[in-house]
Amino acid sequence: MKLTISLLKNTVQAYGWGSKTAIARLLGEPVPAKTPQAELWLGAHPKAASSVLQGDEWVPLSEWIAEAPEQVLGRSVALRFAGKLPFLMKVLAAERPLSIQAHPGLVQARAGFARENTAGLAPNARVRNYRDDNHKPELLCALTPFWALKGFRSTGEILELIEQIDIPELHAASDFIRNDPGGEGLRLFVTRLLGGTLRQAQGGGLEQRLQRDLVARAVTAAQSRAESDPVFDWIIRLNRDYPGNIGALSPLFLNLIRLQPGDAMFIEPGTMHAYLSGTGIELMANSDNVLRGGLTTKHIDLGELFNILRFSEETPTLVPPTVVSSAESLYGTSAEEFALSVIRVRKDIPYVAEKARSAEILLCTQGSGVIADTFGQVGMELNRGKSVIVPACVAGYHIEGQATFYKAAVPLGKNCADS
Repeated sequence: MKLTISLLKNTVQAYGWGSKTAIARLLGEPVPAKTPQAELWLGAHPKAASSVLQGDEWVPLSEWIAEAPEQVLGRSVALRFAGKLPFLMKVLAAERPLSIQAHPGLVQARAGFARENTAGLAPNARVRNYRDDNHKPELLCALTPFWALKGFRSTGEILELIEQIDIPELHAASDFIRNDPGGEGLRLFVTRLLGGTLRQAQGGGLEQRLQRDLVARAVTAAQSRAESDPVFDWIIRLNRDYPGNIGALSPLFLNLIRLQPGDAMFIEPGTMHAYLSGTGIELMANSDNVLRGGLTTKHIDLGELFNILRFSEETPTLVPPTVVSSAESLYGTSAEEFALSVIRVRKDIPYVAEKARSAEILLCTQGSGVIADTFGQVGMELNRGKSVIVPACVAGYHIEGQATFYKAAVPLGKNCADS
């Protein structure tokens, strides 16, 4: 097996909330696509591993890495992550909102995966919460204007928004916050509201019929405010996509964020969030673990979701890109498994890779460029939608042309120069 810069073939996930245009246009395929295309996966996750072109044959990326993990990943990364690619890169294209969700931490994921295996749940069972034993910190970088919900609002903001809605059941819910503005009051408010255990003045069951009625009245109240405040506009829009779902009220207690192209946000495990609309590059630890709380027809386990959530106020912040070179900017995070950077090459600005690297996946999102091994490999032309993997054993490479690439890599750390 020759380890060199190699072309990738990637899998498209056709979820119902996806776009019929964004991914198809990126890949140069007919637009509109026949079915919604939600995510393009670039990586070695067993659910949908990419394939590597070797001669005339496409080889699963996971097998390609397994044959020579130290050469592909670099020795330090191969040892640290048991010979597996630790990240998963996606192009995410949301035509409709995704579910309200959160991802587990590492300890929680390992315990949950073992627990469900012991219970005899099939790997693809609908009621599974844990598809693997890994956590899932993730970074989302917008390619188009992108709307999202992320993290709990300040309790003052929540109370102010509920005051504007002026519905008795929501006022009763907000009493938990008024009586205890700290994390416990927020936890009780969210668990009672999403869990359907709130009555106007006492604990008890709020049946789905009553939830639908509550949402309908909230939507009516939001109508007069929708033009002046996107929070209320999104309550209406979420109810349009998921009629009567209590999750339509989530903009009242989650921060509403609009990313512009190039903006990025980092989501830590235990953070409630939802992607609402837009296209972006998503980079995460190699996991498919999702705990959902609403706005979905998929499995919801509120008890487990509430166990992993961090009930604390969050002020939304963006991840600023740091200039690495004239051609590259890095979106730095605390994640050990991945790092995302954007590379923009121009006629007079080539990209020259660092000598010490792990495996890197590069996706061209705009223009056309030529990537080549610094030591003589014939250049490979990459245009919009094409992607490659560069193993760590490639001594160096450069890119020339007029193009934009997004690069997924593994941070080596200060003492890891042996890749």
